[in-house]
Amino acid sequence: MKLLTLLMLFTGYSYGQANGRQFDIIYSKLDSLAEIESDLVNQLEKERFNWIMNEMNTLEFPKGEGEDEPILHSALALSYNETHEQANWVMHLILPAIIYGNVSRTNDFREDELVKTGTAQEVDYFLKTMKADSSYKYDGFGFDRGHLAPSADFRWSPIALSESYYYSNMSPQLGDFNREKWAELENDLREYVITNNVHIAVVTAPVLSADLKKVARSVNKVSIPKLFVKVAFDLKNKRGIAYVMPNELIEKPLETYAVSIDSAETLLGYDLFSGVEDQLESEIESSFDYQLWMPEDRKGDVLPLEKKRLPKGTLSTESIHIMINSGRKHTVCGKVVSTKKHEKGHVFINLDRKFPNQVFSVSIFESNIHNFSYQPHLYLMDKEVCFTGEITDFNKTANMVIENEKKVKLLGDY
Repeated sequence: MKLLTLLMLFTGYSYGQANGRQFDIIYSKLDSLAEIESDLVNQLEKERFNWIMNEMNTLEFPKGEGEDEPILHSALALSYNETHEQANWVMHLILPAIIYGNVSRTNDFREDELVKTGTAQEVDYFLKTMKADSSYKYDGFGFDRGHLAPSADFRWSPIALSESYYYSNMSPQLGDFNREKWAELENDLREYVITNNVHIAVVTAPVLSADLKKVARSVNKVSIPKLFVKVAFDLKNKRGIAYVMPNELIEKPLETYAVSIDSAETLLGYDLFSGVEDQLESEIESSFDYQLWMPEDRKGDVLPLEKKRLPKGTLSTESIHIMINSGRKHTVCGKVVSTKKHEKGHVFINLDRKFPNQVFSVSIFESNIHNFSYQPHLYLMDKEVCFTGEITDFNKTANMVIENEKKVKLLGDY
């Protein structure tokens, strides 16, 4: 009897007037619970907005000479530059709540009504005309509408996510930059928040100056930044980092562009996070360790050796791509960050970046292991080493096959 009753409850089928009244009562209670849940979700969102603004006020908004009071939205703040038709800076928090957020991107790009002078518009990035079949033809001006505070950082709130599509939060970015290294940086910061279960404050800014070119067909003459800065501040763990990145296709590792917050402040001309106690602020902003901000699968990776540290006639992993399949022997130097001995006895060694993000690998086949007086996968680990041989392509990675110990030299032995 219970099974039949449940079946009718879910199918909407009823028998008899009494059972029909029971269904109506149950459905009415379910509706009431849904209303209560909706009210609680709205209250939670409002409390979160209040907490975010209080947190940013405590850290203090970036301070620049002659700027108006910040424009405050639900979960982000910004300063708008009318001359360049984009923000001087945008500040927001990335919360651990992003891991539970399920709000999809809205793409509701629109002017920011809180900017009294008006903001950039769609016609500053592309023209859109309707075709006979009611679809649209797009005529782009060569730049993405690059989010300064990314929409994915607000996927816990439909309101906050929608507000990230204001044109006051957009800046012209080349597609190869916006969709590649810039997106990688945004992803890394979200992963940092999730992995460490902390919230971080983020300030993002285009580097604006009088000599910048304008988007040629832009109605409001939007400036094209050459550089973008993103600063992250983790007060709980007392650490911070900044990235200064060129608005172009970037092939170097992301950590190449990591700098101290002090350096970013000097470039931008702003005082950041000045609400933090002076000594602590100075400690956090004057130094940085990019390893602490890297995703787990990239921790242990290092930057290519600086040119001044390379022995004469050798290469770092930064410049080997142009030497692949050249037919000549080259010497490549770097730090061994990962090794593996295959079950068949082959040894594989990666310089500077670990598998699966390797940029240069050395292969020593089992038949050549007897040419070494040591176990290469153990002895060379964590050492700075130079390998000599032909650089070939193997599965889109620069690779060198080494036959004997004479082709291997520790950097310190030069």
